[in-house]
Amino acid sequence: MARIRVSVLGPARLELDGVAISLTPLTTRLLIRLVAAEGEAVPVRKLRRDVWSLTADLPHQAQRSRNEVQKRVLELRRALDPEQSGAAAGILRTEQQSTARGSETAYRLVLGPGELDSVEFTDLVNGALHAAPVTAVHRLEEALRMVHGRPLAEANGEGFADPLIRRLTGLQETARRELIRNHVELGRPELALPVAELMAQEQPDDLEAIRTLDALRAELRRRHGAELLRHTMSGLHTDVVVVRGDLFDQSDANLVVGFTDTFDTSTDQDLVISRDSVQGQLVERVFDGDRRLLDDKLRLGLRAFTAISTESAQHKRRGRRVRYPIGTTVALPVDGRRVFATAYSRLGNDLLARSGPDDLRLSLENLWSAVALHGLFKPVAVPLLGSGLARVVELDRARLATLIIETFVRACRRLPALAPELRIVIRPDALPRTDLSLVEKCLQELDRSE
Repeated sequence: MARIRVSVLGPARLELDGVAISLTPLTTRLLIRLVAAEGEAVPVRKLRRDVWSLTADLPHQAQRSRNEVQKRVLELRRALDPEQSGAAAGILRTEQQSTARGSETAYRLVLGPGELDSVEFTDLVNGALHAAPVTAVHRLEEALRMVHGRPLAEANGEGFADPLIRRLTGLQETARRELIRNHVELGRPELALPVAELMAQEQPDDLEAIRTLDALRAELRRRHGAELLRHTMSGLHTDVVVVRGDLFDQSDANLVVGFTDTFDTSTDQDLVISRDSVQGQLVERVFDGDRRLLDDKLRLGLRAFTAISTESAQHKRRGRRVRYPIGTTVALPVDGRRVFATAYSRLGNDLLARSGPDDLRLSLENLWSAVALHGLFKPVAVPLLGSGLARVVELDRARLATLIIETFVRACRRLPALAPELRIVIRPDALPRTDLSLVEKCLQELDRSE
């Protein structure tokens, strides 16, 4: 026999082997009335009253009414068993009930496991109430996907359907609230938010639903804090995030700090390195003002690289004179994480730093290789390299951000264990001059090209 599926969590629907079977409106009401009986037999007298709205028998009307009921029962049986194998008689059963008026014909709808969506829905929700959060979320989501409208929609307001409608509607609300609770317990309020928004939209007078929605929004604001944009890269298991704030406040991440090719650190009188630059703040914010400690770590790391030239004291009177190739990146260990010092500009003998798009791209490509090797698979926080004193004038801030993202994504495709998150940190005063819509467009295009 064909596989039967009766759906009443929304407009009533009968399917055989996944194919919808067309029923007349009266036969649909008969099906709904029998479903609403929840496995109990329904006498013909009640069917006439509930399906045909006939409350009293007129002269010569009783037999016609019984014939009409039998006609619709036959139509429903044929729908349940188009091949007329006789199996439908076991699904829509005919019984005799003893009443004060004598024996009366009644009909009972008997559906097995998986054949009635409301029964499956009830079992899933009730089972989720006693399950661990991960299992509960799976069951509740599966249950809510079954709902396509108001339960027993064609019988809304009918007395015979009200008890089942109230129970299924209550279960749906319970499922939604439990799904929200379990998402929050699992630390995923962002997944709970759409459920809470739907509840508040459908029940604008439900104060609990409104309070739940407000609490979720507050939690997400607190969690995201200064987060402006987040995009999960398809297939790469990494996120690209843009935040408003201070690079040195990113205490959970490795840091990227741009240097010149001489790796100068002196901020005396702001002649070589400006105290206000990221490079200049590194000594105070990460090394507690101990420039010697930073210099020692740089000197140790630079032993792995070959210098390309050394300036004379006559030509370069201040600062360091040994030059390294653009793209040289030193991983400096600091308290269980790394500061990646990367040379993306050249410090002229006039003490002006100069860089360009090609220099920046080369530096970033070398940077990501170093992060993959030494980054301990931690998030990596990057300022807008090229927007400071060594300004890459050919690129505005948005294009600087997209260059950082493009090179990172390409590196992730080569080096899957590069970092779980790229975090681009933009200072609040630079935000109005940074078009983040271009950054978002870049991320979408990179995803499509995957």
